[in-house]
Amino acid sequence: MTSVLQELGTTGLIPVIKIEDASKAAGLARALHEGGLNCAEITFRTEAAAEAIQRIRKEAPSMIVGAGTVISIDQARQAAEAGAQFVVSPGFSASVVDWCIERNMPVIPGVNNPSHIQEALEKGLTVLKFFPAEASGGIAMLQAFAGPFPQVSFIPTGGISPENIGAYLRLPNVHSAGGSWMAGTDLIASEDWEKITGLSREAALAVQGFSFAHIGINQKNEAEALETSRLFSLFGFTPRDNRISWFNTNFIEVMNGPGEGGHGHIGIKCISIERSLAYLEKLGFHPVEETARRKNGKLSLVFLDREIGGFAVHLVLN
Repeated sequence: MTSVLQELGTTGLIPVIKIEDASKAAGLARALHEGGLNCAEITFRTEAAAEAIQRIRKEAPSMIVGAGTVISIDQARQAAEAGAQFVVSPGFSASVVDWCIERNMPVIPGVNNPSHIQEALEKGLTVLKFFPAEASGGIAMLQAFAGPFPQVSFIPTGGISPENIGAYLRLPNVHSAGGSWMAGTDLIASEDWEKITGLSREAALAVQGFSFAHIGINQKNEAEALETSRLFSLFGFTPRDNRISWFNTNFIEVMNGPGEGGHGHIGIKCISIERSLAYLEKLGFHPVEETARRKNGKLSLVFLDREIGGFAVHLVLN
């Protein structure tokens, strides 16, 4: 997998942009990036697409920018000449795929059935666009693809929204998702960069799927922990011995001694720890590597290097 495709997976969301005026491209890119989205797919649905890509590459070099809705070799050539770093097609075109492969251009063709997936595999491609996602069976179809095509990961696009993106990204065979709600054509036309930044920030947060897991309370010793746990049980929070601690239900952990954090720790669930670390590092949080736990090659738990209110914070895979 190329570094560009890896970066798209780490970001988790690819803004799919239709732009009518290339002079607005750089402002758009900066608004997306400020909101936490460092990539964009500029669709070849307007005459401004190639120039918009060129302007973003020149004026917002930290952004990863690709060409979308590429349906011909001529469009792929225009995209490459403009500086596109990847190419996305709505369907599977062998000629476009071959042209891109010959030039080492990352290409993500669109598929929504087993035949096209097999054609893509024959070309050596394992990251594919699933389009139109919702109209093609959505999550249920992707789950069905997982059995016969375990080596393939998908980028669902079409009908993706803040309400359903988390459900898609929780699927193990979803690489990232494509959506356009954070940068509609009306917002771009009016140059409402503040609104786009705000929607991008909300979208970047939705990608993480953060939710409360549990709170851990440090105690001096086992006797103190047992008594604290007993008191919580009076509220109906049933205690469970966890060897190093007591869990009252699933969201209160009473430690048998001093643990991480001044007062204790807070567990935060997320969809992908790797993706959330990339998001949080931009906000000043970093992983404490010696606390990392892995399951099946993926991070399943890791503490962060900053406390909040005297509590250590760790991410846990949801």
